[in-house]
Amino acid sequence: MLIKTRKASDIPSSEITPASVYFSRRDFMRGVGGIAIGSAAGVLMSGDAMAEDANRSPALLNLASKPAWLVQKISQRKPAPPSGPFAAADEKTPFNDATTYNNFYEFGTDKTDPSSRAKNFAIDPWSVEIAGECNKPGKYTLEDILKPHTLEDRVYRLRCVEAWSMVIPWVGFSLGDLLKRFEPNGNAKFVEFQTLQDPKQFPEQSSRFATIHWPYMEGLRMDEAMHPLAMMAVGLYGDAMPAQNGAPIRLVVPWKYGFKSIKSIVRIRFRSEMPTNTWKDLQPSEYGFYANVNPAVNHPRWSQATERRLPTSLFMPHRIETKPFNGYADEVESLYAGMDLRKNY
Repeated sequence: MLIKTRKASDIPSSEITPASVYFSRRDFMRGVGGIAIGSAAGVLMSGDAMAEDANRSPALLNLASKPAWLVQKISQRKPAPPSGPFAAADEKTPFNDATTYNNFYEFGTDKTDPSSRAKNFAIDPWSVEIAGECNKPGKYTLEDILKPHTLEDRVYRLRCVEAWSMVIPWVGFSLGDLLKRFEPNGNAKFVEFQTLQDPKQFPEQSSRFATIHWPYMEGLRMDEAMHPLAMMAVGLYGDAMPAQNGAPIRLVVPWKYGFKSIKSIVRIRFRSEMPTNTWKDLQPSEYGFYANVNPAVNHPRWSQATERRLPTSLFMPHRIETKPFNGYADEVESLYAGMDLRKNY
């Protein structure tokens, strides 16, 4: 499938940012309160400040170590194209913002929990199990997973279901290219992903108050997974993936709400039937399987018509209109031809 290079998917310079879902109203309101307190001290950064990103803190990677082979592979990545759906020719979100404002419930429910509780996250060794309806199942090391693929920069919008958004320069490669290597058979209609389950690294997985059924699970239809925009990311801002952003390898599906882009993946399974996904399992009336960004379909507790494009301040909320499919409609809406996107939310 070819992706058309067109202006509609380019990200205008007014839309830059820092990084999805509270199960209960109480948790959601607590998150909103935290945002208001935190944003009161900040201001919208100028383009020059974003571009320079002079205050980047390497410590915010929160990694125990970076394998030398991974450092080298990232250093040899291809630059993003000058325009089109894979790239924005404008300023990037400040690194420090994108790595300290995150949803990663395995570390905690507050936006600052992932960066503050992910110290010395271990990614070496790391392996990914491939299972299900394919001809080449097995357990592959992270190096085996990445070895045949040339990494590249891609700049995508990230739209959270909580109605905030950001823009991130990812480092990664096509999900479809990875899946083809394992030769899915004719029964493979869906792909299921699973996050690491390790209470020693993820404190919330051992919490008595956790509402999530661990491990975190997500899924895509095969045609969604094979679409060129879907990617596996192993870094951002030209460096390895920070722990709080999903180290060492995560999914990025830019036309869907952020909770679909599962982090710290340890298992990929080809399935004949639709897999469950964590938020649908928890609250099916609020979170569906498809989770396509749709400003015409509100969350039961808030509007999806607009979003806060981070960074913001108390006096400069930077609220913008949300675009169907997060601005990638020309590339992906054909995947859902004939579907009722209100019913299949």
